[in-house]
Amino acid sequence: MIISEMIEHNSEKNDSLLTTSDVAGILGIHQNTVRRWSDMGLIRSFRISQRGDRRYKQKDIVSFLDDLKGHDFGKY
Repeated sequence: MIISEMIEHNSEKNDSLLTTSDVAGILGIHQNTVRRWSDMGLIRSFRISQRGDRRYKQKDIVSFLDDLKGHDFGKY
């Protein structure tokens, strides 16, 4: 499944809110990395419930991916 299909699929089941696991799967990284990037402010998240579970807006993840596409990592 390509990234846009994964986001669309997850958006339908979560009313455009994604779990940490969803975002990790979309980005191909570990859930702890998603949490760390969220703590660093790289990815915007929202806390829900008393446990403090994180949720991510689909549009924020799409924006994050768009920012990554515009950056050329090969020049370093």
